[in-house]
Amino acid sequence: MKNAEEINLVQKIDDYNEIIVSFSEILRQENEALQNFDVKAVSALFEQKSKLSLAYRSMVAFFIKHQEGLKNIAADTREILKKNSLELEKLFKENDLLLKTRMEASKTVVGAIVDATKIAAETQATSYGATGMYAPMNSRNSAMTINRTL
Repeated sequence: MKNAEEINLVQKIDDYNEIIVSFSEILRQENEALQNFDVKAVSALFEQKSKLSLAYRSMVAFFIKHQEGLKNIAADTREILKKNSLELEKLFKENDLLLKTRMEASKTVVGAIVDATKIAAETQATSYGATGMYAPMNSRNSAMTINRTL
């Protein structure tokens, strides 16, 4: 029975390493797309990234439960796993930074568009004044809608 468990662990390690390498490649592609502001490429990678993320979490949970078995793996296998894991961690950090930067940039652009629209609307709009006659609008609190798909 012990031999079957060892074979299963070796297979899990191989699977885990394959997931790490695949996830790293997806993150490289997404990071490049983010750097080039290629939203379509980022969107195209989303489903694959989600699936790999779930598989990665599942494998991490498995190895947390079976930490003792990892102590017995071959040194070369351990080194490959460590190297690939460190590369994935580096790509995770880069991806996180790029995503946060792009989201902030998008918020800034949308905010600038909204402010410019409000200023333009304010200078061109009229409303009823205190005397019941048309008067220039003096409030920036008018209603506005934004199409978030910009």
